[in-house]
Amino acid sequence: MPQSPAADWPAVADELNRLLRLKTTPVAMKLFERVEQMLAIPKLRRPHAIHTADQIVAQAARLGFTVGITQDDLVGPQCGAVLGLHPQDDEWLSGKAMTGVWFATLEDSAAHQRAMNVVPHGKYRAMAVSPLASGRLDPPDICLVYATPGQMILLINGLQWAGYERFDWSVVGESSCADSWGRALASGKASLSIPCFAERRYGGVADDELLMALPPTDLPKAIAGLQALAKNGLRYPIPPYGIQADARAGADAGRAQLRRDRLGAAAELAVGQRAALGAHAGPLGCAPAGREHEVLDARGARVVGLGRVDRKSVV
Repeated sequence: MPQSPAADWPAVADELNRLLRLKTTPVAMKLFERVEQMLAIPKLRRPHAIHTADQIVAQAARLGFTVGITQDDLVGPQCGAVLGLHPQDDEWLSGKAMTGVWFATLEDSAAHQRAMNVVPHGKYRAMAVSPLASGRLDPPDICLVYATPGQMILLINGLQWAGYERFDWSVVGESSCADSWGRALASGKASLSIPCFAERRYGGVADDELLMALPPTDLPKAIAGLQALAKNGLRYPIPPYGIQADARAGADAGRAQLRRDRLGAAAELAVGQRAALGAHAGPLGCAPAGREHEVLDARGARVVGLGRVDRKSVV
């Protein structure tokens, strides 16, 4: 995978948790071309049983473990094929194992397999996951964020705050890890998924959780966006206003608070300008004759000072 620049991952994870109040720690995931690279990770755990990839991810997200695997640690080919650890061969593409279980016909099963986003097989031999805050996978290939729908929409809003991009995601159905880490690993793009039956049964994903997989470089961008939105009063938790209340009153209250916040900033600016004018001002803070100064009020209007600093008119 292309290498992302190193960052202060504990600080990134802490700020993401502060802004979104996540119940589950963000997870780092990394693929390795050689098993020896994976085994060199500090404090690595290796499975003593056969697992799904969902269980491996959950051990990092919900227990705080750093875990490394190869295809030999996974049950069947489905999980490994998404990660590029198992070949997407004719047997796998046929979908025979899912016919009559998840899909009505062999043709339906094969169509599902072809629709999945997967890492091409042949390059990678191992995978590891760890809490992002541990910094043990530095840098990770992707990061995984489990969140409620309310938390998730604000995370998306944060990503869209600057350099807006419309997100178009897909739903493959069962094996939805293909929609999250499969797509993000293969494309390098942020990818949202509705966790599937297997993720919830084996990975402990709660009914109210969604999953976002995204490149690590997107996290500082999302955090900056979340911080900007929070200054506008758009933050988590989202306070319910009341389904029968007059929406205009709520909107007016929000605008009033924003004005108060901006007026406070304008007052600080005025104090700074008084200090700057002090060396050139006359008695009682008057500006020199024939000179005017300009500031911006809380609405962004131009304010011209006429002599004394505290006498203003809006133009």
